[in-house]
Amino acid sequence: MHDIRAIRENPAAFDAALARRGLAALSPEILALDNDRRAKILAAETAAAAQNAASKEVGAAKARGDNAEFERLRALVAEKKAEVAKLTEEAGAEDASLRDMLMRIPNLPLDDVPTGADETDNVEIRRWGTPRTFDFPPKEHFDIAGVAPGMNFEAAAKLSGARFVVLQGAVIRVHRALAQFMLDTHIAEHGLTETWTPVLVKEEAMYGTNQLPKFAEDSYQTTNGWWLIPTSEVTLTNMVAGEILEENQLPIRMTAHTQCFRSEAGSAGKDTTGMLRQHQFEKVEMVTICAADQALAEHERMTKCAEAILEKLGIPYRTIVLCTGDMGFGAQKTHDLEAWLPGQGKYREISSVSTCGQFQARRMNARVRPAKSENGGGKPEFVATLNGSGLAVGRCLIAVLENGQQADGSVDLPAVLHPYLGGKTRISAAGTLE
Repeated sequence: MHDIRAIRENPAAFDAALARRGLAALSPEILALDNDRRAKILAAETAAAAQNAASKEVGAAKARGDNAEFERLRALVAEKKAEVAKLTEEAGAEDASLRDMLMRIPNLPLDDVPTGADETDNVEIRRWGTPRTFDFPPKEHFDIAGVAPGMNFEAAAKLSGARFVVLQGAVIRVHRALAQFMLDTHIAEHGLTETWTPVLVKEEAMYGTNQLPKFAEDSYQTTNGWWLIPTSEVTLTNMVAGEILEENQLPIRMTAHTQCFRSEAGSAGKDTTGMLRQHQFEKVEMVTICAADQALAEHERMTKCAEAILEKLGIPYRTIVLCTGDMGFGAQKTHDLEAWLPGQGKYREISSVSTCGQFQARRMNARVRPAKSENGGGKPEFVATLNGSGLAVGRCLIAVLENGQQADGSVDLPAVLHPYLGGKTRISAAGTLE
């Protein structure tokens, strides 16, 4: 959420940043509502003061037998009381409207984020690895002979409909191995704390990480009001909601492996074959809570953590910085990692790593108290929050299968996964681990 004080102080800068996201100027509407709200608050305070003053005089008027003055003052007290109630109610309604308005406005991009309209304006910043040269036409994951027995879309459609898959045998063992490998790497090498969280959350948690109110159609809600998480960013980040942390507690770096659920609203016709875009999937998420002045350094660090997973798996990838028109709602800056998929002959997103600055912390009221100095302790400040995929397990499975496929339909698996597979090194053309 945005800081109303910053908008008051520099509305032109606020509107200029929104313009980079392709949005019209909003500061006039915001400030008009804010000014009216503040005027009503001031008027309510003035009326309350008049009510209090009149209340003090009522007794005196009665004591001296001045019935006319007594009745006048009593009527004035009643009038001011009603006026205070009316103004307070109106100010409260306008405060709620202002908060809702600010909740629906995306984060402002950092100055170094490239300005652009869509993904065609994203900027590549580095590549790793060389895509393999095949002596046969590489297939997409679902067409590889050794994969097909373990990837059942027909059964999933019978159970749940489109954009679901049933995984079995060798394929699901590799999927599980990938998640375990990612967690172990993040814990042992990257210093993240493994965390297990619910996948059902209260509405306020979805507000805290900006899935609500604007993107309700992108998520699933149960009949009793819980929401299924689209990613464990929601749960990990909201663990500090409403808290005042001590400076020595930061940074907090967490990772979690969870089921994730997305309605994929607006993606009709996109990636309808295979398991690239599913309603239910698994992801190993990374979240950092840190001081605001450390957010950019943490963003680079988190990006490196995600890149390391792909490098250990030997998957060629490229890292891009998203332009203003392609960046997520809550992000100030985002790095996407795109893995090479030979079956499609292109790079596809496998991780997004974003810094949100203090945007989510304001929504959650998550703050940190600066350490005491010779001048005393500082006023609590909003923390910064960051999140990133480390990685999307299903998409990583696709990359492993497609990059390791052989002409006979078997799949050679990355060496780092062998210990997680009981020493097995490949999926045979018949679909068994060998």
